[in-house]
Amino acid sequence: MDSQVGQLLEECLTAAATVEKDSEEKRRNYCACRDSLCAELECLLQEALEMKWPFVPEKWQYKQSVSAKDKTNLSDLISQNLHLLLIFLKACIQAEEVQTALAVAFLVDRFLYWADESSRLLKIVKLLHRRHHGASVAPQLVIRQARVYLNSGKLQRAEFILCHLISNNGATGCWVYRSESDRALVQSVCVQIRGMVLQKLGLWLEAAELIWASVIGFYSLPQPDKKGIGTSLGILANVMVSMNDRDFQAFKSVPDIDLSLLGDGGHRLLSAAEAAKLAVVYSQYASLYVLTNVTSQGTCLLSYSFSLDCSPEQRHSYLLQAREAFEIGLLTKSKEEVVSSVQELHTFIKAAYSLAVTHQWLGTGVDAVEQAKEACHKALALFYAYCNAQAADRDGICAEIMELVTQVKHLLQVKPFVNSDKGSFIPDFYRKIKDTSVDFTLQSFFKVMLRFQKYHASLCEARKTKCHGATDDTDGVRSCITALGTTVSTLNTECTTEACEVSEELGEKCLSHDPKTSPIRSPQMSDPHGALVSTGSLGSSWQNVSFNCSVSPRSSGSSSSLAFLRARNANRKEVCPTTETEEEGSNGNNARDSEALPGVSSPTASAALSSGSGQNSGNLKVTQADISTACTEEDGVTLDLSASLSELQLSSSLSGSFGSHSSWERISADMSSPTYRRNPSISKQAAFQRSKSSGSSGSFHLLETLESDTSDLTSPPNLTAAQPQPLGVCNDDPVLNCAVTTPANNQDRPQLKENTFSTENSFEFLEECPSEAPAIINSPCYSCRNRSWKEFAPETQYFLTKQDYFNLLSGVCHECLMRRLRSDQTKFQLKTHGVTLNALHLKFSKATGLWTARETCVYIGQPMEKKGKQRTAIWVQFLHQEERLSSYVGKDYLNPKQLHFHLKDVERQMTAQFYITEFNKSLYDKDVMAQMFFIPSEALLLLKDNQIVACLTVEPFMLGDFVKLTNNTVGKATRFKATEYGLAFGHFTYLFSNRQEIVVDLQGWVTANGKGLTYLTDPQIHSTKTSKGPSNFADRGIRYFLEDQHGPQCTNICQLLQLPPVAREPQTLPYNS
Repeated sequence: MDSQVGQLLEECLTAAATVEKDSEEKRRNYCACRDSLCAELECLLQEALEMKWPFVPEKWQYKQSVSAKDKTNLSDLISQNLHLLLIFLKACIQAEEVQTALAVAFLVDRFLYWADESSRLLKIVKLLHRRHHGASVAPQLVIRQARVYLNSGKLQRAEFILCHLISNNGATGCWVYRSESDRALVQSVCVQIRGMVLQKLGLWLEAAELIWASVIGFYSLPQPDKKGIGTSLGILANVMVSMNDRDFQAFKSVPDIDLSLLGDGGHRLLSAAEAAKLAVVYSQYASLYVLTNVTSQGTCLLSYSFSLDCSPEQRHSYLLQAREAFEIGLLTKSKEEVVSSVQELHTFIKAAYSLAVTHQWLGTGVDAVEQAKEACHKALALFYAYCNAQAADRDGICAEIMELVTQVKHLLQVKPFVNSDKGSFIPDFYRKIKDTSVDFTLQSFFKVMLRFQKYHASLCEARKTKCHGATDDTDGVRSCITALGTTVSTLNTECTTEACEVSEELGEKCLSHDPKTSPIRSPQMSDPHGALVSTGSLGSSWQNVSFNCSVSPRSSGSSSSLAFLRARNANRKEVCPTTETEEEGSNGNNARDSEALPGVSSPTASAALSSGSGQNSGNLKVTQADISTACTEEDGVTLDLSASLSELQLSSSLSGSFGSHSSWERISADMSSPTYRRNPSISKQAAFQRSKSSGSSGSFHLLETLESDTSDLTSPPNLTAAQPQPLGVCNDDPVLNCAVTTPANNQDRPQLKENTFSTENSFEFLEECPSEAPAIINSPCYSCRNRSWKEFAPETQYFLTKQDYFNLLSGVCHECLMRRLRSDQTKFQLKTHGVTLNALHLKFSKATGLWTARETCVYIGQPMEKKGKQRTAIWVQFLHQEERLSSYVGKDYLNPKQLHFHLKDVERQMTAQFYITEFNKSLYDKDVMAQMFFIPSEALLLLKDNQIVACLTVEPFMLGDFVKLTNNTVGKATRFKATEYGLAFGHFTYLFSNRQEIVVDLQGWVTANGKGLTYLTDPQIHSTKTSKGPSNFADRGIRYFLEDQHGPQCTNICQLLQLPPVAREPQTLPYNS
């Protein structure tokens, strides 16, 4: 994409924002520009004006028999005429030919999306529609806004747009549908993207159900939509790779889901591979779709080769099939061809790296594999630069990336395949795939959509808006793009059914566990840059990230504890009305988004952080509260709940995400509370000695100490200070600038080559155990089943052998992983940024209790300039992230920590996600559509020469106003309806876990005052299943919740779910335990 395109879009944007009188000269210019269009473009433009289709179709998209002239793509036509079309767009705007201008925007929309220019185009569309709200805006453009919101982390806004279109049969603005099947097409696309939202949230089963509904919709059209089917099957393949086997079995048992289309459906990963292969065939005339789907197919096959169900005899065959798939993807473009899509560049690098990994497991020469991986490292670093570069610099960076991809193809000897179809991008033998007939009709699609009707309708009801610029009430069913683009942040909230109301006056009540007695303290101060400066010592958990504290076993509690879930009908309670602030106009809300990270750009497409930048909400003053998260010091509990109240000026959407700039006020604890009196702060934190070579500025810092920090798996250590360990040899890595300090007796630690595996097990028996437990034959854990992980020698603990890789890629239970990687001595910390590393991408499933890894490559970007009390956030880009176009955030501790702290952070958040999914099901059964989600957390083990050198937890980047609903002791913010749901969730968790666990410290992004969607992160869990830890107060923490935070009086939501009272069982330990 050259700089002239950006300049033309800016000129169009200026013209759309300027009201000028029409003139004869402008009319003549408009006519001249239209006359210059070729016949094919003129035909497309006329059909767009006539609203002939809701999406601009490809020639091959709806044809069963494709001729040679149909094997071209719309992107080719648009790219050849893009400058001409943008000049024409400007002329249309100046001549006040608004409907024609919107039609031109409709035609260029998809091409500009892949070129990362959707943001400016959508601004132009909104400005035009605001001035002429009677003009028709194509559903494709409305849905494009949802896609941009999804990519940028504004999931609430994306969800609202999609649910509105689904619930209202595709109605938007003044657009007129030609047929009922066109409405079904729009609904199919919307439900497909909704599935992608749930995929991003890690809700694999729910995402798969929505994606399958879209498959039915695309098949049921009078002429099946091959492009839509291929896209949905490709997404389904990715979802099935990520889901666990239990979810897959549940997915297959859902009514209206028949996986015979994907073969026998016997194994999850093979079904996923078949879905991806079908997607390749359906989209064979579009190189981007072939690349994307065939890479997914190769990933499925590579993953299956490590599964417990793949025999050693079969493994080589599946590795060869995976290699073949990656090679097909790499051959979709040559070095000379232009690549202007962020997704396409990212997927090329992923395919190249995955091919190198596959060759490594096939035993290809070490030098070739090592050089191929190094080329991928360079390409990923350039990709990061590409995403943040100016338009004028992008072409050069793109050429460098494709040159490196070409090097990989040469190194790994990728050869062309036999292809007799000139317009196709797949080999002949792929087209011989078995054609399975399906019987999907529009009636069957609408029947499936009824299953989701309650949820979609309720979200629309929670947030009713009308068309901007309309003087009369606009029918909500026909809301337009400007109405659907309004903010869904929690601003200016009104709560009529709560004891507390929000206002902008300083005299409002401060929220705590006892709002009647909470004093008013001095207001917080905002810094000159708009960042919020907290006056307290503790803020949100992104500021004060407590040590990980709980281990949740795989079982979910006894069946007797679930009896309350069978409760039947109860009256639905009224929820609080919400007045929301609109983002549109010159003072819209997104100005805050662009200021969220001063000086730091998102590592993904610029649309991810600039979708609607320039829209500015002005200086909105919002009164919020800061609820502190308490940490223990050793065995005691420190409660810091001092109070303050202020009117806060929100200028950064992330200001609340890191509590040093918390968007919540401090609240106080009632000092007369028995809970507070019983738990005074005691003891000081045990000191530990840091060991590092002088003058080193390594990118990773490993420390050895005699005593570890307080662990969540062991009893708190004694108060005596740890003695420093004698220093050994310090190895300075010239590439990573990495300092590794080891004990003296470890200085002869073996060094392993980057792309070779030691054939010896890293577990050396320190002593023979006479009573060794037998292998667990039916265990889903590879290590338990094969007894492949036993004792280890400390000097080799963080070197990964071939067996270690195999165990992790196959899946291991939480207990085995902790035994293998846990150490109370060695600590890790990332010291330098701007480096590319190999990594193991670890995901945890609470349902199965398994950790599963994938080999990937990660670029460590720049810090986000937001630090908390214990952790800091860093932009990261890795090849196997769930959403290619989305931004991801890595979290690392400010002080060096043992590896298990990071792993426990992930395990805790995914445990909370497991619980809240069950909670949502109970709400849904009672016709309560408000939904709460924990965004997924994953781990990246960063590697150098097969040695773990650092660890990060990663999660999707979210935009919006960050709020804290509860802390991990007694604090709560009762002004938000979401808090009522949060307290009910804690009550539910307590019962669901057989009265052994409670999820607390709820914080995240709330919409519609809790009536809509709430996205949460960084929870804490009080658990009696494991030993107490720094933030697991065990039985004491459970008492905090039951007696103070929740209290003896149940909320309306508890009563609606018919949850039994929260009284403790008689055998519970007393307070002074």
